[in-house]
This record gives sequence, C-alpha cells and structure tokens, in this order.
Amino acid sequence: MDLLYINAMDIEKLELTNEEILGAVERSLEAQGNKKTVIEPRVHLIPNPEYHGHFNVLRGYIEPMDVAGVKVVGDYVYNYKQNLPSEMALLNLYDPKTGAPRAVIDATEITSMRTGALTAIGAKYLAKKENKVLGHLGARGTAWWNVVLLDSIYDFEEIRVNSRRRESMEDFAGRLTKKLGKQVKVTENSEECLKGADIMVEATRLMEPTPLLKTEWVQPGNFVVPYGTVSAVELSLTDVMDKIVVDDWGQCKGGILGSLRRHVETGKLSEDTLYGELGEIVAGKKPGREREDETILFWHRGLSTNDIALGQLVYEKAIKMGIGTTLKYR
Repeated sequence: MDLLYINAMDIEKLELTNEEILGAVERSLEAQGNKKTVIEPRVHLIPNPEYHGHFNVLRGYIEPMDVAGVKVVGDYVYNYKQNLPSEMALLNLYDPKTGAPRAVIDATEITSMRTGALTAIGAKYLAKKENKVLGHLGARGTAWWNVVLLDSIYDFEEIRVNSRRRESMEDFAGRLTKKLGKQVKVTENSEECLKGADIMVEATRLMEPTPLLKTEWVQPGNFVVPYGTVSAVELSLTDVMDKIVVDDWGQCKGGILGSLRRHVETGKLSEDTLYGELGEIVAGKKPGREREDETILFWHRGLSTNDIALGQLVYEKAIKMGIGTTLKYR
C-alpha cells in the first residue's frame, strides 16, 4: 500500500488558481450547509506556556468529496525570531470507507489559502456588491490570501494594511503591491487602517487582548471579519451588527481561544443572537446580505473541512500532474 507525500515545493508547482482555491472551499461549505460533513471541535495542545505557542488539531469528513482528514498545525507567535513561519502544518488525508491513508501534505500554505478563501467567500455572500476600500490588520501568513482573494473579487481602489512589526508590515505591503499591480498602503496605526474602510479584517497575533478594532469606526454597510486568536475587538462590537455569522457554531461556542470568546462567555453571542453559519448561506438555506446598509460580522475559527477540501484538490491535481513523492506505507 502506497501513499503520496506532497511538500511545499510540490504545491508551488501545482500553481493553484484563485478560482480553484475558492471553488474547493466553497464546495466544502455547501456540503456543510447540506449536513453532508462531520466537523469535530478542534482541540489544543500546549506543550509549555513558556514556548508561546500551541498545536491545533482539526478533524473532519466531507461526504460529497469522499474524504476524511486530520490536520495538526503549530501556532507559535515568536517563530519569526528563528526565521520560521508562525504556523506550520501537516494534513493527513484518508479513505473514509476503509481508514487507509491517501496522502501526507504540507498544509502550511493550505492553512493560509483556506483561511483567505473563507474570508473572501464570506464577503461574496455577506458584503456589499461594491467595496472600494479594504482595511487589513495583521501581516501573518493567512493575511496574504485574505488580501489576494478579496481583491480578486472586488478589485479595490485602496488597500490599507497595519501590523505590530514595521519590518514585516512593509515587506507584506511590498509583496502585495508587486502581486496585485497596485499600491498597498502602509498605515501608522489601526485607526488609519480601518476607519472609513468598506471591509475590515482583523487578523492580528496578540499576546493579550487589545482593542485595535474600535466599534465606533464601524459604519452601516460594513463587512467586519475579526478572527485573531486573541481578541483585538471591543465587547460592544456585536451591538452594532445587524447579522453575526460564523463558520461553525459548535466550534465557536467552545474552547479557550478566539476573537469573540468574551462575547460568547458574556452571552452577547449566543444561539439567539447568532444569525447562522456561512455554510447554511452558501447552501441556500438562509439569505446572506439582504440590504446594502446591513452591517455584518463574520467570525471564522477555521474549519477542518476547508483544509480537507483544499488538500483533496492538491492531492487530485498532484496525481494528474505526476507531482509528489510516493511512499511505501506497508
């Protein structure tokens, strides 16, 4: 029995398009909305608090794609000091009928891609038809695909970014400027970045809660996406929203981490105040945005099924192109 190992260099060779990335993740959301998935709540492993990091373990199954999978991703805030990505991941794909392993995939870039795709698909269904200005907090790995995939939908007139470390922010903006063929503006603070933006994305990496996205900056019609592991928003943020949407309520309502953890704990975000899950909207079970002046918040924790769908795309395309390393399993 063989399995396929697909590393980071292999994934680069596949040259996945924006359309392929968005398509795979959207199909997984549709399956979720149609109750054709199994999503187990993520679990965390913290080896030692002194290391300033933890592991996330995500598990899931997608019936229409005939695949199950488990992803383990390390999330270490200070990895940049060792010239390492803050997030590094491996994804295992399995045959759900037999349990036989199909592939082991470097999921570091997959994690970034699917996170950006989730932000962009959220915007597709929940943001206004026309959005001219994007304000993005954070320059970590997932930030790249947030901006790239959102811009592929809206072709923004202005993109603003801000991050805690000046050097990473300027590098991030420079690479995006080259990629998108338009100037990406480096801002001095979060207010300059977010105030007046049509779409506000908060993807920071904080050590302790800090209100970087102020509720007073949110205007009618805004689409707001806070998904940092540690909260960068105010408790009042949910008060100004017409709709609050999540990727998976079972995952969002539990655990110790997440941007809106305090909102869940204080009852501001509950089954009563939640509008729905994005999968329900993608599957046509509930409408998304219904008015241009609706103010909508989308909180995503990141779904195992999004990783698995993108991993399955990588696996199928790698087989077709003869890319990857075949390993003897037994």
